[in-house]
Amino acid sequence: MTSIYDFSAETLDGQPAPLSAYRDKVVLIVNTASKCGFTPQYAGLEALWSKYRDRGLVVLGFPCNQFGAQEPGDAAEIASFCSLTYDVDFPMMRKIDVNGPATHPLYAWLKHEKKGLLGSEGIKWNFTKFLVNRKGEVVSRYAPTDKPESLEGAIEALL
Repeated sequence: MTSIYDFSAETLDGQPAPLSAYRDKVVLIVNTASKCGFTPQYAGLEALWSKYRDRGLVVLGFPCNQFGAQEPGDAAEIASFCSLTYDVDFPMMRKIDVNGPATHPLYAWLKHEKKGLLGSEGIKWNFTKFLVNRKGEVVSRYAPTDKPESLEGAIEALL
C-alpha cells in the first residue's frame, strides 16, 4: 500500500524533503498562496503547528500558483512573505502544481485517496487541506473555507 512516506518533495531552499522523515507523525498538507483571500489561514496553520508539534503534528505548506495566479513569487519571495507576514515556522516546500499534467505525484495520490465534493479529485482552490494519520494514510480532506482551527478536534483524535 502506498503512503505519504513513498513521496518526496523539495524545500523552498531547494533541499530534498523525503516525506519518510515524517513517519509516525500526524501530517497536515496544504496548498498555499500569498495573494489569496484565504492567505490569513497561514496564521491558523502556524498556530496549529505551534500548539501540536510537540505532540507529533507536522504542517507542510505547498505553494501553488494555479488558482488566479495568487502565488507568483519565486522561492525566496515566498519564504520572505511567509516569515515576515505570518511568522511561518512550519516546513514550506517548493512551488508545485496540484492539478493538470504537471501535478506533483504526492498531490495526484492525495486527490485519489480522498476525493472532494461529488467524488471529484481536482483541487478547487488554495488552502485545500489533507490530514494524514501516523501510518501515512489520508484520513480527511478539507475545503479552503475550513479554517485551520476547525481541524483541532480531528488532529487531537489522531495525536
